[in-house]
Amino acid sequence: MALQLVTLKPQPQSPLSPIKNNPLHTHKFSSANFASRSRLTAAVSASVPGVSWEERIPPNALRRKRDSTWRGGFSLGVDLGLSRTGLAISKGFSIRPLTVLELRGQKLELRLLDIAEKQEVDEFIVGLPKSGDGKETPQSNKVRSVAGRLAVRAAERGWRVYLQDEHGTSSEAVDHMIAMGLTRSARQGRIDAYAAVKVLERYFSHSGQGIELVLPKQAELQDKLSRGPPKDVDFFPEESAG
Repeated sequence: MALQLVTLKPQPQSPLSPIKNNPLHTHKFSSANFASRSRLTAAVSASVPGVSWEERIPPNALRRKRDSTWRGGFSLGVDLGLSRTGLAISKGFSIRPLTVLELRGQKLELRLLDIAEKQEVDEFIVGLPKSGDGKETPQSNKVRSVAGRLAVRAAERGWRVYLQDEHGTSSEAVDHMIAMGLTRSARQGRIDAYAAVKVLERYFSHSGQGIELVLPKQAELQDKLSRGPPKDVDFFPEESAG
């Protein structure tokens, strides 16, 4: 699988640049421009001349912050577990639990793509497990692996995959369901989907700051991401008329 991995810290006045030779590539976003964490990224800055990935393909949460009239751009929240995956959907300003999948491997990835197509999603917000002190856990590597494979498949359609810190979202989901009056038995089958809701809520509350773009290494897939998915005529009728 040809992906690259870079974690970037937000610093003003420097362009974002990818690392070429690592197996996975992610970019961390904020509302400022980005600089590389290491000298390696500076050495390949010419590959993205003058324009950060944040500017080329901003996450939907940032687009919404910049332009309140912006249309389109549905987001699928994904809470990956060992045996269950919770999904939530954001359409406009509404976030709701969607479903819980008991699939793994390729079957899970293909099902996620199928759901994204049916729900008219153009980005996946995947929860990344972290400890209370912000460090990644053994489960983080597994999530990164799934997100990397998904990113390659999604990029073929112009869809983006992001990683969002999900620390504490499961506890928040339980508290939310208790407040809703759901019984313990009702909560058992739905907690993963509500955890995905909390992942999306955190993503939008921070306007996409701190998330990581999982970027395929192949230039043709990066080009497809830059172009994005075909625009829906229901959202952009003026473009179809031309």
